[in-house]
Amino acid sequence: MRIAYLDCFSGISGDMFLGALVGAGVPTQLLEETVAKLNVGARLEISQVKRSGLSAIKVDVYSHGEKDLPREQYWERRRQSAAHSHPHQPVELLEHNYGDSSRTAVAAEPERGLKEIREIINAAVISESSKKTAIAMFEALAEAEAKVHHSEIEQIHFHEVGAVDAIVDIVCAAVGVEALGVDEIRCSKLNVGGGAVQCAHGTFPVPAPATLELLKDAPVFSSGIEAELVTPTGAAIVKTLVKRFGAFPPMKPEIMAYGAGSRELREQPNVVRLVVGQTEDMADIGEETICVLEANIDDLNPQIFGYVMDRLLEQGALDAFGSPVQMKKNRPGMLLTVLCRPEDATRLSDLIFNETSTLGIRRREENRHVLDRKWVSVTTRWGDVRIKIAHQHGTVTNYAPEYEDCRRIASEKQVPLKSVMQEATQKYLLKKFNDE
Repeated sequence: MRIAYLDCFSGISGDMFLGALVGAGVPTQLLEETVAKLNVGARLEISQVKRSGLSAIKVDVYSHGEKDLPREQYWERRRQSAAHSHPHQPVELLEHNYGDSSRTAVAAEPERGLKEIREIINAAVISESSKKTAIAMFEALAEAEAKVHHSEIEQIHFHEVGAVDAIVDIVCAAVGVEALGVDEIRCSKLNVGGGAVQCAHGTFPVPAPATLELLKDAPVFSSGIEAELVTPTGAAIVKTLVKRFGAFPPMKPEIMAYGAGSRELREQPNVVRLVVGQTEDMADIGEETICVLEANIDDLNPQIFGYVMDRLLEQGALDAFGSPVQMKKNRPGMLLTVLCRPEDATRLSDLIFNETSTLGIRRREENRHVLDRKWVSVTTRWGDVRIKIAHQHGTVTNYAPEYEDCRRIASEKQVPLKSVMQEATQKYLLKKFNDE
Protein backbone atom coordinates (compact mmCIF):
# COMPACT_ATOMS: atom_id res chain seq x y z
CA MET A 1 0.00 0.00 0.00
CA ARG A 2 1.29 3.44 -0.91
CA ILE A 3 0.88 5.82 2.02
CA ALA A 4 1.80 9.35 3.04
CA TYR A 5 2.87 10.17 6.59
CA LEU A 6 2.46 13.69 7.99
CA ASP A 7 5.01 14.47 10.68
CA CYS A 8 3.55 17.48 12.53
CA PHE A 9 6.35 18.04 15.05
CA SER A 10 5.99 21.80 14.40
CA GLY A 11 2.24 21.73 13.80
CA ILE A 12 0.52 22.25 10.47
CA SER A 13 -1.17 25.03 8.52
CA GLY A 14 -2.67 25.25 5.07
CA ASP A 15 0.40 26.83 3.46
CA MET A 16 2.74 24.33 5.14
CA PHE A 17 0.69 21.43 3.76
CA LEU A 18 0.71 22.89 0.24
CA GLY A 19 4.47 23.38 0.43
CA ALA A 20 4.91 19.73 1.42
CA LEU A 21 2.71 18.59 -1.48
CA VAL A 22 4.81 20.60 -3.94
CA GLY A 23 8.00 19.17 -2.44
CA ALA A 24 6.53 15.68 -2.84
CA GLY A 25 6.07 16.17 -6.55
CA VAL A 26 2.63 17.72 -7.01
CA PRO A 27 3.08 20.01 -10.04
CA THR A 28 3.10 23.71 -9.25
CA GLN A 29 1.26 24.30 -12.52
CA LEU A 30 -1.63 22.15 -11.27
CA LEU A 31 -2.01 24.28 -8.13
CA GLU A 32 -1.66 27.54 -10.05
CA GLU A 33 -4.32 26.43 -12.54
CA THR A 34 -6.58 25.41 -9.65
CA VAL A 35 -6.29 28.89 -8.10
CA ALA A 36 -7.15 30.50 -11.43
CA LYS A 37 -10.22 28.26 -11.79
CA LEU A 38 -11.51 29.44 -8.41
CA ASN A 39 -11.84 32.98 -9.81
CA VAL A 40 -11.36 34.68 -6.43
CA GLY A 41 -8.65 37.16 -7.42
CA ALA A 42 -5.76 35.16 -5.99
CA ARG A 43 -2.42 33.82 -7.13
CA LEU A 44 0.35 31.66 -5.64
CA GLU A 45 4.00 32.44 -5.10
CA ILE A 46 6.09 29.31 -4.50
CA SER A 47 9.68 29.54 -3.31
CA GLN A 48 12.43 27.55 -1.63
CA VAL A 49 13.31 28.81 1.85
CA LYS A 50 15.24 27.68 4.91
CA ARG A 51 13.81 27.11 8.38
CA SER A 52 16.52 26.60 11.03
CA GLY A 53 18.87 25.65 8.21
CA LEU A 54 16.47 23.08 6.73
CA SER A 55 15.41 23.56 3.09
CA ALA A 56 11.63 23.67 2.59
CA ILE A 57 8.98 24.84 0.13
CA LYS A 58 7.02 27.99 1.01
CA VAL A 59 3.66 28.71 -0.60
CA ASP A 60 2.27 32.24 -0.27
CA VAL A 61 -1.20 33.31 -1.33
CA TYR A 62 -1.67 36.78 -2.80
CA SER A 63 -5.21 38.11 -2.71
CA HIS A 64 -5.86 41.16 -4.89
CA GLY A 65 -2.14 41.94 -4.75
CA GLU A 66 -1.82 41.61 -0.95
CA LYS A 67 0.30 38.86 0.60
CA ASP A 68 -1.13 36.67 3.34
CA LEU A 69 0.21 37.39 6.83
CA PRO A 70 0.70 35.44 10.06
CA ARG A 71 -2.11 36.03 12.52
CA GLU A 72 -0.23 38.39 14.84
CA GLN A 73 0.97 40.61 11.99
CA TYR A 74 -2.50 40.54 10.48
CA TRP A 75 -4.11 41.77 13.71
CA GLU A 76 -1.56 44.52 14.18
CA ARG A 77 -2.15 45.80 10.64
CA ARG A 78 -5.92 45.48 11.16
CA ARG A 79 -5.82 47.51 14.36
CA GLN A 80 -3.68 50.22 12.78
CA SER A 81 -5.93 50.43 9.72
CA ALA A 82 -9.13 50.37 11.76
CA ALA A 83 -7.90 52.95 14.27
CA HIS A 84 -6.93 55.27 11.42
CA SER A 85 -10.33 54.87 9.69
CA HIS A 86 -12.41 54.99 12.90
CA PRO A 87 -10.42 57.01 15.47
CA HIS A 88 -13.37 57.34 17.87
CA GLN A 89 -14.44 53.67 17.92
CA PRO A 90 -13.26 51.45 20.82
CA VAL A 91 -10.48 48.98 19.93
CA GLU A 92 -12.53 46.03 21.27
CA LEU A 93 -15.38 46.83 18.87
CA LEU A 94 -12.96 47.24 15.97
CA GLU A 95 -11.48 43.80 16.69
CA HIS A 96 -14.94 42.24 16.88
CA ASN A 97 -15.82 43.64 13.47
CA TYR A 98 -12.98 41.78 11.74
CA GLY A 99 -12.87 38.05 11.11
CA ASP A 100 -10.49 35.52 12.62
CA SER A 101 -7.84 34.22 10.24
CA SER A 102 -4.51 32.53 10.83
CA ARG A 103 -3.17 33.87 7.52
CA THR A 104 -5.07 36.39 5.47
CA ALA A 105 -4.50 39.48 3.41
CA VAL A 106 -5.03 42.82 5.08
CA ALA A 107 -7.42 43.92 2.37
CA ALA A 108 -10.99 43.50 3.60
CA GLU A 109 -12.69 40.36 2.36
CA PRO A 110 -16.43 39.80 2.08
CA GLU A 111 -17.88 37.56 4.74
CA ARG A 112 -18.79 34.22 3.21
CA GLY A 113 -20.71 31.30 4.57
CA LEU A 114 -20.95 27.69 3.46
CA LYS A 115 -23.47 28.49 0.73
CA GLU A 116 -21.10 30.93 -0.96
CA ILE A 117 -18.12 28.61 -0.46
CA ARG A 118 -19.95 25.67 -2.05
CA GLU A 119 -20.93 27.84 -5.02
CA ILE A 120 -17.30 28.90 -5.58
CA ILE A 121 -16.04 25.32 -5.41
CA ASN A 122 -18.79 23.81 -7.53
CA ALA A 123 -18.22 26.46 -10.22
CA ALA A 124 -14.51 25.59 -10.48
CA VAL A 125 -13.45 23.18 -13.22
CA ILE A 126 -11.83 20.55 -10.99
CA SER A 127 -12.64 16.88 -10.38
CA GLU A 128 -15.80 15.96 -8.51
CA SER A 129 -13.82 14.06 -5.90
CA SER A 130 -11.66 17.14 -5.22
CA LYS A 131 -14.79 19.26 -4.86
CA LYS A 132 -16.24 16.76 -2.40
CA THR A 133 -13.04 16.72 -0.32
CA ALA A 134 -12.73 20.51 -0.25
CA ILE A 135 -16.37 21.00 0.76
CA ALA A 136 -15.92 18.40 3.52
CA MET A 137 -13.02 20.46 4.92
CA PHE A 138 -15.08 23.65 4.92
CA GLU A 139 -17.99 21.84 6.55
CA ALA A 140 -15.64 20.62 9.28
CA LEU A 141 -14.48 24.21 9.85
CA ALA A 142 -18.05 25.51 9.93
CA GLU A 143 -19.21 22.78 12.31
CA ALA A 144 -16.38 23.61 14.70
CA GLU A 145 -17.15 27.33 14.61
CA ALA A 146 -20.87 26.66 14.99
CA LYS A 147 -20.29 24.50 18.04
CA VAL A 148 -18.06 26.97 19.88
CA HIS A 149 -20.48 29.81 19.07
CA HIS A 150 -23.62 27.71 19.67
CA SER A 151 -24.99 28.38 16.20
CA GLU A 152 -26.06 26.53 13.04
CA ILE A 153 -23.38 25.87 10.44
CA GLU A 154 -25.38 27.51 7.65
CA GLN A 155 -25.54 30.68 9.77
CA ILE A 156 -21.78 30.90 10.21
CA HIS A 157 -20.25 33.82 8.32
CA PHE A 158 -16.63 34.32 9.22
CA HIS A 159 -13.32 35.11 7.59
CA GLU A 160 -11.67 31.81 8.50
CA VAL A 161 -14.02 30.05 6.11
CA GLY A 162 -14.55 32.98 3.78
CA ALA A 163 -11.06 34.47 3.37
CA VAL A 164 -9.46 33.94 -0.01
CA ASP A 165 -6.32 32.34 1.44
CA ALA A 166 -8.41 29.72 3.25
CA ILE A 167 -10.33 28.93 0.06
CA VAL A 168 -7.08 28.58 -1.89
CA ASP A 169 -5.37 26.48 0.79
CA ILE A 170 -8.21 24.02 1.16
CA VAL A 171 -9.14 23.57 -2.51
CA CYS A 172 -5.49 23.23 -3.53
CA ALA A 173 -5.00 20.71 -0.70
CA ALA A 174 -7.87 18.61 -2.06
CA VAL A 175 -6.59 18.76 -5.65
CA GLY A 176 -2.99 18.17 -4.56
CA VAL A 177 -3.78 15.11 -2.45
CA GLU A 178 -5.63 13.54 -5.36
CA ALA A 179 -2.58 14.17 -7.60
CA LEU A 180 -0.27 12.70 -4.96
CA GLY A 181 -1.92 9.33 -5.59
CA VAL A 182 -1.65 7.64 -2.18
CA ASP A 183 -4.02 5.07 -0.72
CA GLU A 184 -3.96 6.46 2.81
CA ILE A 185 -2.67 9.42 4.82
CA ARG A 186 -1.42 8.87 8.36
CA CYS A 187 -0.29 11.44 10.89
CA SER A 188 1.87 11.89 13.96
CA LYS A 189 0.85 13.60 17.16
CA LEU A 190 0.29 17.29 16.52
CA ASN A 191 2.38 19.94 18.27
CA VAL A 192 -0.20 22.68 18.93
CA GLY A 193 2.22 25.19 20.44
CA GLY A 194 1.37 27.41 23.38
CA GLY A 195 0.74 30.90 24.64
CA ALA A 196 -2.24 32.94 23.46
CA VAL A 197 -3.78 33.93 20.16
CA GLN A 198 -5.78 37.02 19.18
CA CYS A 199 -9.19 36.15 17.70
CA ALA A 200 -12.24 38.14 16.68
CA HIS A 201 -13.79 37.69 20.12
CA GLY A 202 -10.68 38.39 22.19
CA THR A 203 -7.53 36.63 23.36
CA PHE A 204 -7.68 32.85 23.79
CA PRO A 205 -5.14 30.23 24.84
CA VAL A 206 -3.56 28.10 22.12
CA PRO A 207 -5.03 26.06 20.55
CA ALA A 208 -7.88 28.40 19.61
CA PRO A 209 -11.43 27.14 20.38
CA ALA A 210 -12.34 26.11 16.83
CA THR A 211 -8.96 24.47 16.31
CA LEU A 212 -9.34 22.44 19.48
CA GLU A 213 -12.82 21.33 18.41
CA LEU A 214 -11.42 20.15 15.07
CA LEU A 215 -8.67 18.20 16.84
CA LYS A 216 -11.08 16.24 19.01
CA ASP A 217 -9.98 12.56 19.12
CA ALA A 218 -6.60 13.43 17.54
CA PRO A 219 -3.42 13.02 19.66
CA VAL A 220 -1.93 16.43 20.48
CA PHE A 221 0.84 17.86 22.65
CA SER A 222 2.66 21.11 23.32
CA SER A 223 6.43 21.42 23.17
CA GLY A 224 6.15 24.70 25.05
CA ILE A 225 6.82 26.96 22.07
CA GLU A 226 4.90 30.23 22.52
CA ALA A 227 3.15 30.27 19.15
CA GLU A 228 0.04 28.95 17.42
CA LEU A 229 1.46 25.98 15.49
CA VAL A 230 -1.77 24.30 14.35
CA THR A 231 -4.14 26.67 12.55
CA PRO A 232 -7.86 26.07 11.99
CA THR A 233 -7.22 25.38 8.29
CA GLY A 234 -4.44 22.92 9.12
CA ALA A 235 -6.68 21.17 11.65
CA ALA A 236 -9.51 20.89 9.10
CA ILE A 237 -7.11 19.33 6.57
CA VAL A 238 -5.96 16.76 9.14
CA LYS A 239 -9.49 15.98 10.31
CA THR A 240 -10.72 15.36 6.75
CA LEU A 241 -7.75 13.58 5.14
CA VAL A 242 -6.03 11.57 7.89
CA LYS A 243 -7.21 7.98 8.36
CA ARG A 244 -5.13 7.08 11.41
CA PHE A 245 -2.66 8.55 13.90
CA GLY A 246 0.47 6.99 15.32
CA ALA A 247 4.24 6.79 15.36
CA PHE A 248 6.26 6.61 12.17
CA PRO A 249 4.86 3.55 10.34
CA PRO A 250 6.87 0.62 8.96
CA MET A 251 7.44 1.68 5.37
CA LYS A 252 9.98 2.07 2.57
CA PRO A 253 10.32 5.87 2.18
CA GLU A 254 10.47 7.10 -1.40
CA ILE A 255 9.83 10.84 -1.08
CA MET A 256 10.63 13.20 1.81
CA ALA A 257 9.28 16.75 1.54
CA TYR A 258 9.09 19.75 3.85
CA GLY A 259 6.51 22.54 3.78
CA ALA A 260 7.50 25.80 5.50
CA GLY A 261 5.43 28.00 7.79
CA SER A 262 5.69 31.78 7.87
CA ARG A 263 7.56 32.11 11.16
CA GLU A 264 11.20 31.35 11.93
CA LEU A 265 11.18 29.53 15.29
CA ARG A 266 14.18 29.62 17.60
CA GLU A 267 13.59 26.16 19.02
CA GLN A 268 13.14 24.02 15.88
CA PRO A 269 12.38 24.16 12.13
CA ASN A 270 8.90 25.54 11.47
CA VAL A 271 8.01 22.89 8.88
CA VAL A 272 5.71 19.95 8.36
CA ARG A 273 7.33 16.81 6.95
CA LEU A 274 5.55 14.61 4.39
CA VAL A 275 6.96 11.15 3.73
CA VAL A 276 5.57 9.04 0.89
CA GLY A 277 6.34 5.36 0.34
CA GLN A 278 5.22 1.77 0.42
CA THR A 279 4.26 0.10 3.66
CA GLU A 280 6.77 -2.47 4.84
CA ASP A 281 4.58 -5.43 3.91
CA MET A 282 4.82 -5.42 0.13
CA ALA A 283 2.80 -8.59 -0.43
CA ASP A 284 -0.53 -8.45 -2.20
CA ILE A 285 -2.17 -9.97 0.87
CA GLY A 286 -1.56 -7.99 4.00
CA GLU A 287 -2.23 -8.86 7.63
CA GLU A 288 -3.45 -6.46 10.28
CA THR A 289 -4.87 -6.57 13.78
CA ILE A 290 -8.43 -5.36 14.23
CA CYS A 291 -10.80 -5.20 17.16
CA VAL A 292 -14.20 -6.91 17.10
CA LEU A 293 -17.01 -5.47 19.25
CA GLU A 294 -20.21 -7.48 19.75
CA ALA A 295 -23.42 -6.77 21.62
CA ASN A 296 -26.72 -8.69 21.82
CA ILE A 297 -29.71 -6.34 21.66
CA ASP A 298 -33.37 -7.37 22.02
CA ASP A 299 -35.20 -4.26 23.28
CA LEU A 300 -34.23 -1.47 20.90
CA ASN A 301 -36.36 0.41 18.40
CA PRO A 302 -35.24 -0.80 14.90
CA GLN A 303 -35.07 2.81 13.72
CA ILE A 304 -32.47 3.54 16.40
CA PHE A 305 -30.51 0.43 15.40
CA GLY A 306 -30.14 1.77 11.86
CA TYR A 307 -29.09 5.17 13.20
CA VAL A 308 -26.43 3.56 15.40
CA MET A 309 -25.00 1.67 12.41
CA ASP A 310 -24.65 4.95 10.50
CA ARG A 311 -23.02 6.68 13.49
CA LEU A 312 -20.49 3.88 13.94
CA LEU A 313 -19.39 4.07 10.32
CA GLU A 314 -19.20 7.87 10.45
CA GLN A 315 -17.01 7.66 13.55
CA GLY A 316 -14.40 5.41 11.96
CA ALA A 317 -15.64 1.81 12.20
CA LEU A 318 -14.17 -0.35 9.45
CA ASP A 319 -17.48 -2.21 9.20
CA ALA A 320 -20.70 -2.60 11.18
CA PHE A 321 -23.52 -5.07 10.65
CA GLY A 322 -26.46 -6.70 12.38
CA SER A 323 -27.48 -10.37 12.42
CA PRO A 324 -30.87 -11.69 13.61
CA VAL A 325 -30.51 -14.03 16.63
CA GLN A 326 -32.83 -15.97 18.93
CA MET A 327 -32.06 -14.94 22.49
CA LYS A 328 -32.99 -16.28 25.93
CA LYS A 329 -36.68 -16.76 26.67
CA ASN A 330 -37.07 -17.20 22.88
CA ARG A 331 -36.96 -13.46 22.28
CA PRO A 332 -35.87 -12.34 18.80
CA GLY A 333 -32.97 -9.94 18.86
CA MET A 334 -30.05 -8.54 16.89
CA LEU A 335 -26.34 -9.22 17.19
CA LEU A 336 -24.47 -5.96 16.56
CA THR A 337 -20.93 -6.55 15.27
CA VAL A 338 -18.41 -3.78 14.76
CA LEU A 339 -14.93 -4.09 13.20
CA CYS A 340 -12.53 -1.30 14.09
CA ARG A 341 -8.93 -0.37 14.68
CA PRO A 342 -7.74 -1.16 18.23
CA GLU A 343 -7.16 2.53 18.98
CA ASP A 344 -10.81 3.30 18.14
CA ALA A 345 -12.37 0.49 20.20
CA THR A 346 -12.97 2.39 23.45
CA ARG A 347 -14.50 5.39 21.69
CA LEU A 348 -16.85 3.22 19.62
CA SER A 349 -17.78 1.15 22.69
CA ASP A 350 -18.83 4.36 24.43
CA LEU A 351 -20.98 5.23 21.41
CA ILE A 352 -22.71 1.81 21.57
CA PHE A 353 -23.40 2.18 25.30
CA ASN A 354 -24.74 5.73 24.85
CA GLU A 355 -26.96 4.99 21.83
CA THR A 356 -28.31 1.50 22.50
CA SER A 357 -29.91 -0.41 25.38
CA THR A 358 -27.15 -3.01 25.71
CA LEU A 359 -25.57 -3.59 29.13
CA GLY A 360 -22.45 -5.33 27.88
CA ILE A 361 -20.06 -5.42 24.93
CA ARG A 362 -17.74 -8.30 24.07
CA ARG A 363 -14.34 -7.19 22.79
CA ARG A 364 -11.56 -9.20 21.18
CA GLU A 365 -8.67 -8.70 18.81
CA GLU A 366 -8.31 -10.74 15.63
CA ASN A 367 -5.94 -10.85 12.68
CA ARG A 368 -7.39 -10.32 9.22
CA HIS A 369 -5.88 -10.75 5.77
CA VAL A 370 -6.67 -8.08 3.22
CA LEU A 371 -5.92 -7.71 -0.47
CA ASP A 372 -3.91 -4.70 -1.59
CA ARG A 373 -6.35 -2.05 -2.82
CA LYS A 374 -6.15 1.21 -4.68
CA TRP A 375 -8.48 3.77 -6.27
CA VAL A 376 -8.62 5.11 -9.81
CA SER A 377 -11.00 7.73 -11.12
CA VAL A 378 -12.97 7.47 -14.37
CA THR A 379 -15.10 10.10 -16.06
CA THR A 380 -18.65 9.27 -17.06
CA ARG A 381 -20.98 11.54 -19.02
CA TRP A 382 -22.45 12.65 -15.66
CA GLY A 383 -19.28 13.10 -13.60
CA ASP A 384 -16.24 11.40 -12.06
CA VAL A 385 -16.58 8.04 -10.30
CA ARG A 386 -13.93 6.27 -8.24
CA ILE A 387 -13.23 2.59 -8.93
CA LYS A 388 -11.94 0.39 -6.11
CA ILE A 389 -9.43 -2.18 -7.38
CA ALA A 390 -8.04 -5.22 -5.50
CA HIS A 391 -4.80 -7.01 -6.48
CA GLN A 392 -3.46 -10.49 -5.80
CA HIS A 393 -0.15 -11.79 -7.16
CA GLY A 394 0.04 -8.79 -9.49
CA THR A 395 -3.36 -9.47 -11.04
CA VAL A 396 -6.57 -7.48 -10.61
CA THR A 397 -8.98 -9.80 -8.80
CA ASN A 398 -11.86 -7.43 -8.09
CA TYR A 399 -13.03 -4.02 -9.20
CA ALA A 400 -16.18 -2.06 -8.45
CA PRO A 401 -17.45 1.51 -8.82
CA GLU A 402 -17.76 3.41 -5.54
CA TYR A 403 -21.40 3.26 -4.55
CA GLU A 404 -21.52 6.67 -2.86
CA ASP A 405 -20.14 8.39 -5.98
CA CYS A 406 -22.69 6.63 -8.20
CA ARG A 407 -25.56 7.29 -5.81
CA ARG A 408 -24.74 11.00 -5.60
CA ILE A 409 -24.54 11.34 -9.39
CA ALA A 410 -27.77 9.38 -9.91
CA SER A 411 -29.56 11.66 -7.45
CA GLU A 412 -28.11 14.92 -8.81
CA LYS A 413 -28.55 14.07 -12.50
CA GLN A 414 -31.84 12.17 -12.13
CA VAL A 415 -30.57 9.09 -13.96
CA PRO A 416 -30.88 5.39 -12.98
CA LEU A 417 -28.25 4.26 -10.50
CA LYS A 418 -27.60 1.09 -12.51
CA SER A 419 -26.82 3.19 -15.60
CA VAL A 420 -24.17 5.18 -13.73
CA MET A 421 -22.59 2.02 -12.30
CA GLN A 422 -22.60 0.28 -15.68
CA GLU A 423 -20.98 3.21 -17.49
CA ALA A 424 -18.35 3.66 -14.76
CA THR A 425 -17.43 -0.03 -15.06
CA GLN A 426 -17.23 0.21 -18.87
CA LYS A 427 -15.02 3.31 -18.64
CA TYR A 428 -12.68 1.51 -16.25
CA LEU A 429 -12.40 -1.57 -18.47
CA LEU A 430 -11.67 0.66 -21.48
CA LYS A 431 -9.00 2.51 -19.50
CA LYS A 432 -7.48 -0.79 -18.34
CA PHE A 433 -7.43 -2.10 -21.91
CA ASN A 434 -5.74 1.06 -23.22
CA ASP A 435 -3.15 1.00 -20.41
CA GLU A 436 -2.25 -2.57 -21.25
